[in-house]
Amino acid sequence: MSAVMAKTMSISPGMPSPSPSLTPPSPPSISVPVRTIPGGYGWPVLGPISDRLDYFWFQGPETFFRKRIEKHKSTVFRTNLPPTFPFFYGVNPNVVALLDCKSFAHMFDMDIVEKKNVLVGNFMPSVSYTGDLRVCAYLDTSESLHSKVKNFALDILKRSSTIWVPTLSSTLDTMWSSIESSLAKSGSASYLIPIQQFIFSFFTRTLIGADTAASPEIASSGYAMLDLWLALQLLPTVKIGILQPLEELFLHSYAYPFFLVSGGYNKLVKFIEEHGKEVIQRGETEFGLTKHETVHNLLFMLGFNAYGGYSIFLPSLLSQLGTDTTGIQQKLKEEVRAKSGSTLSFDSVKEMELVKSFVYETLRLNPPVPLQYARARKDFVLSSHDSAYEIKKGELLCGYQTLVMRDSKVFDDPEKFIFDRFTKEKGSELLNYLYWSNGPQTGSPSESNKQCAAKDYVTLTACLFVAHLYRRYDSITCNSSGAITAVEKAK
Repeated sequence: MSAVMAKTMSISPGMPSPSPSLTPPSPPSISVPVRTIPGGYGWPVLGPISDRLDYFWFQGPETFFRKRIEKHKSTVFRTNLPPTFPFFYGVNPNVVALLDCKSFAHMFDMDIVEKKNVLVGNFMPSVSYTGDLRVCAYLDTSESLHSKVKNFALDILKRSSTIWVPTLSSTLDTMWSSIESSLAKSGSASYLIPIQQFIFSFFTRTLIGADTAASPEIASSGYAMLDLWLALQLLPTVKIGILQPLEELFLHSYAYPFFLVSGGYNKLVKFIEEHGKEVIQRGETEFGLTKHETVHNLLFMLGFNAYGGYSIFLPSLLSQLGTDTTGIQQKLKEEVRAKSGSTLSFDSVKEMELVKSFVYETLRLNPPVPLQYARARKDFVLSSHDSAYEIKKGELLCGYQTLVMRDSKVFDDPEKFIFDRFTKEKGSELLNYLYWSNGPQTGSPSESNKQCAAKDYVTLTACLFVAHLYRRYDSITCNSSGAITAVEKAK
């Protein structure tokens, strides 16, 4: 597979060649004591309910984990994570939390962990949401279908690289024109929906090979169909922030049935079947997938991996820029205009050290997927910075990346946004501990691991997003409510 990946990256214009390692370099070997994993699961039913209420209601996810680190004096401990009783009878909420960089890295070693059906923990949404099959994200690397779909995804990215940048630029121009129009009318413009419309249009073209203009309904409402499809799958696991106890009673107590979103999902399936025929045929003839497997994995890549991830990441990126008062925009603008040349390209943004660092730091503090899970494939000894722990086969491991990537033993001043943190030699070393992609930033996605196939495309696309912005504007201003209140055109 390394040969396939090398070929993939060499054909992609300007794409970097990642290192083959998926395991961050370990600190010098030292003897650490083996200790019993602290924490526990409490009384049956009562323990999981208590932890669920803390997680969703009384504390919230970040405080939930921080308080338990403090209580147990350990970044490794046992706890329960929702969803739980009363209507999740087959779901075991027991996990071993891993909340430092060293212990968390064990989750990338496919010799000791497996990833079967643990995308969002021990709870798995009904396969009705994905065409009655387990798509790639729910497959372990030991399953033959995983290799086929992962290689298919890598091939799609390789082939789309030739249209990636021009398609990005044209769809961003459309997005910013829409935002400017709203600004002129009302003095502010919410950016979430324009960003989602941009993401949907862009990835439908680059991943599926289809133009949303071919279907007026998909063009106008496709992104909203994906929003509902995503929401109903993930509601039992995500804190929404509405009035309690309504959130607990109606959003976290049971799984929602697929029929509520089946109409929109089936329209998206039909659109892909009609307008993505070339990609579908390639999945069948070159990768041995059935048409059904190809279509539903394509829709999951589009809707969950690409659209879902970017719908969290890009608003976070834009908010960080638009609310900054420390002069970051000026420095990024100067670098973009000095190094972008006449047109944007993968090669040009690779030279923008500050822009790349800004993107990495945004991912460090605000990873689009905060929780990662893996199940112990066998008994093994897991090490944190100061202790070792015995993990038994079958135990579910959980890492909350929002805290993992604030490990004070790895990152200086870890709670602070330092936009140039990942520059120079030390910054390059820290990429070994940037884990947002289900692996380190220095790793290589392949059929033998679960790292995001588009890991390098995600960061470079974000760099292109920033670079495009500062070729068009001198600055933007955002408020805390998710709206742009001013833009200053480039002079």
